[in-house]
Amino acid sequence: MSHPAPHNESKERGSLPPDAVGKLLAVSRRLAETGDLAEVLFTVIDALRDLLDAERATVFEFDGASNELFTQVAHGLGGKDSPSVIRIPANRGIAGAAASGRCIVNIPDAYADSRFNRNIDLATGYKTKTILAIPLLDHEGGLVGVAQVLNHRTGIFGPADEAIASGLAAQAAVAIRRGRLIEDRVARERLERDLQAAKFIQQSSFPASFPTLDTWQIAAASEPAEQCGGDAFDVIPVSNLQIVDPSETVDELVLLIADATGHGIDSALSAMQARAMLRVGLRMNQPMERIVSETNRQLCQDLPMGRFVTGWYARVELATGRVECIAAGQGPVLHFRAATNDFVTLPTDTPPMGIVPEELPDERTRLHMSPGDLLIALTDGYFESEDSKGEQWQQARCEDLIRSMRTESPQAILHACDAAVKAWRSGLAAKDDCTAIILKRVAWS
Repeated sequence: MSHPAPHNESKERGSLPPDAVGKLLAVSRRLAETGDLAEVLFTVIDALRDLLDAERATVFEFDGASNELFTQVAHGLGGKDSPSVIRIPANRGIAGAAASGRCIVNIPDAYADSRFNRNIDLATGYKTKTILAIPLLDHEGGLVGVAQVLNHRTGIFGPADEAIASGLAAQAAVAIRRGRLIEDRVARERLERDLQAAKFIQQSSFPASFPTLDTWQIAAASEPAEQCGGDAFDVIPVSNLQIVDPSETVDELVLLIADATGHGIDSALSAMQARAMLRVGLRMNQPMERIVSETNRQLCQDLPMGRFVTGWYARVELATGRVECIAAGQGPVLHFRAATNDFVTLPTDTPPMGIVPEELPDERTRLHMSPGDLLIALTDGYFESEDSKGEQWQQARCEDLIRSMRTESPQAILHACDAAVKAWRSGLAAKDDCTAIILKRVAWS
C-alpha cells in the first residue's frame, strides 16, 4: 500500500523564528541543570507542546536490546507518580519511520497514513489529526529515541515547527542520554548495596564458631561465585536432642549442605529456606527424614518450575561415631576410611527437594567413623571447576589430595582444596559456589 506524501520527510530544516531562540535557550538551561531522567523527559515534552503550539507530546526512548521504542512519559499517559509504559517495535508506525529513517516525519493527516496505529485513539478516545515525529540522535548519530508531537492547534506543522523541533531534539538527545547513564549508574550502585547487604545477612547466618571437641575436628565454609551464593551450610551442636550453644557440652552434631540451582539472591533464599526449616524441625524434635520431606513439600510449593535444592543432612553421634545421612540429590559425599586407606562414595538417598511434591522415600545412609576417618561434603563448585581448556577438577583429584593430607586437620585439608581448585582455574572466575564441610574423628571418645 502506498503512503500519502508527507508534508516533509527529509532532513531539510526551516529557519527559527526570532522568539523561538530565547525559548530554546531557556529549555536548554533547564535540561543542563538536571540529571534526573524523569525531569528531563517531562521538560522535553512540555517544551515541545508549548513551543510548537500543540496539544500533546511524547518522548519514546530506544531499547536497542529489544529493538523497541518505549515511553512512560507522555501527555495523557499518566504522570511521574503513576507511569504507564507503552512499547512498540522500532520499525513500526510513525515513530518507527522517524527512528528507521533518522529523519523528521511530518504527517498532516494521521488517518490518511497507513502507518498510523488507530488503536491508541480507540482505547483513549483521543483524536489524532497531525503528527510531527523527530528522531533524537546523540553526537555520534546513535538513536536515543523519538519525540512525537500531536495536533497543531491552528493547522499543520510547518517548516518553522520542524526547525524548532530539530533544535530542541539535539539538546534533548544529549540530556536523555546523560540522564539514562546517571539512572543506570544509580541503579547499579543501589543493586551493589543490596547485594552486599544480602551477602552480609547470608554469611552472618552461617555458624561463626564450631564446638571445641576433644576427639573430633570440623571445618566448614562457603565461597559464593557471585555476591550471594546459592549454597548454604550449617553445623548445629545438639545436646539431649536440643540445639545448644557451641560453647556448651555437645553429644551430637547435625550437619547440612544445601545447594540451590543457580547462584544469586533468588538461589540464596532457597538454600537459606532449607537451612531455616532444618533448625525449626530440630527445635520441634522431628526426625531427620520428616524434616527433609516437609522441606521438600514446602519447596515444591515455593519454587518455580525447573528450580530445586539439593541437600545433604547428617546426624553424628560423637560418643559412638555413628552417622546417619540423607542425601537429597546431593553428591558426591565421601567417607575416607583410615584403616583401609580408601574412599566410599555415599549414595544419593532421595531426589532433590522441590521437584516431587509427594513425601520422599524414608531412606537413610548409615556409617561408622573410626579414628582417622574423614567425612567430606563438597558442593559441585569444587568438582566441576574448569581449567582454561574446560576440563573439570573432578572427584579423583579431590580424593588424591585428601589421601595425601589424611593426617592433617580438616581446616588444613579445606585450605588445600580451596588452593588446588583456585590453581586449577588458573585465574578464571569461579562459575559456581564452593561450599564444604569436612569432619574428622581423631580419637576414640
